[in-house]
Amino acid sequence: MHTKKGFTLLELLIVIGILAILSTTIVLVINPAELLKKARDSQRISDLNTMKTAIAYYITEVADPNIGDIGMTYSDVAAVVCTFDGTPRPTGPNQGAFKVDGEGWIPIKFVDITGGSPIGALPRDPAASDDETGNHYYVYGLLSDTDYTFKLMANMESKYYSTDGDGDVESTDGGTVDTLYEVGTGMSLVASTTGSCFNNPGL
Repeated sequence: MHTKKGFTLLELLIVIGILAILSTTIVLVINPAELLKKARDSQRISDLNTMKTAIAYYITEVADPNIGDIGMTYSDVAAVVCTFDGTPRPTGPNQGAFKVDGEGWIPIKFVDITGGSPIGALPRDPAASDDETGNHYYVYGLLSDTDYTFKLMANMESKYYSTDGDGDVESTDGGTVDTLYEVGTGMSLVASTTGSCFNNPGL
């Protein structure tokens, strides 16, 4: 007479226990939440560098370029007010808009470039909230609207790209704020993070 062989309860419990330990270890090592933050930071770095290139291209290609007003704060999120060079700057008129015809949050008419705009739409921070209470949005400011010096800023989210991380881009970018990622032609433009401008930079 043949008997059917199967797993005992004890054997099943041991296998389940081993799988649980392996799963927990993999989650701790891989840290999917941190990977998502790192991916969003990569997008921020790409967005700001794309905008820097597009603005520089606009300045060189347009006969009488207008890159905004040095008396304003420009952001992809409405109601953000930043302090540049000691002066709190009111918000620009189109914050939260993404057009490239001068009616977007960066008030540059990219469509005036011969051959059209090099970008289809202005970028938005991948973790942007609907107002200034969050810490993730893009900010654009001018040092001068006559020699066309400007700065773009974003707050990194991952440990890797943040200050003192292995891929630190915040304190090594040559800007004036060690807890924000800054790119542009006006890196000496001093930005303060008081008020609604990146309430908790680096978090």
